[in-house]
Amino acid sequence: MNPMTPTRLRLLMGLAVLAAAVGWGALTMVEGRSGRVIPVPWLAPATLWFLALALLLWALLARPRLLRKPGARPMPPLLAARTAALAMAASRAGSLVAGFYAGLAIGAFGARTTPAGAATMWAAAASAIGSVGLVAAALWLERLCRLPLDGDGSGRASTGRRRPDPDASAARIGSPT
Repeated sequence: MNPMTPTRLRLLMGLAVLAAAVGWGALTMVEGRSGRVIPVPWLAPATLWFLALALLLWALLARPRLLRKPGARPMPPLLAARTAALAMAASRAGSLVAGFYAGLAIGAFGARTTPAGAATMWAAAASAIGSVGLVAAALWLERLCRLPLDGDGSGRASTGRRRPDPDASAARIGSPT
């Protein structure tokens, strides 16, 4: 079994670009066949912003427990592992959704002079921005879930460096070590 590794920005950017191509292609195809743009309801950005805020709140509440601050009850290992898995899933899903809605916003830019085109463009742009917020909160929560290898709880590697090297000095929840 391979240990969990930190999410790479290159992966998230690749997912977003692929999803943007799908979103733009879908909008272009629908607009070409029917002469209409794909409607994006305002509930989509509201939901994405709500999810981003909920994940941010979870990170803020879990931070003292994950970092073992004085006076904070330590988080159980299984809950910490589930939190790390949630953060990883949210970052990947958020990048896909952000890319898709960015593709819709780019595709609807040409139709922004019509009321439906403008509504689609702004709702899709707000959805993409909310998804980027979700990705940012997820990456921060994932970073909080990293554990130091030396076990002293300081987050410092035993080599004396100020910040741990993600590849050499930090273990991921669920690693076999």
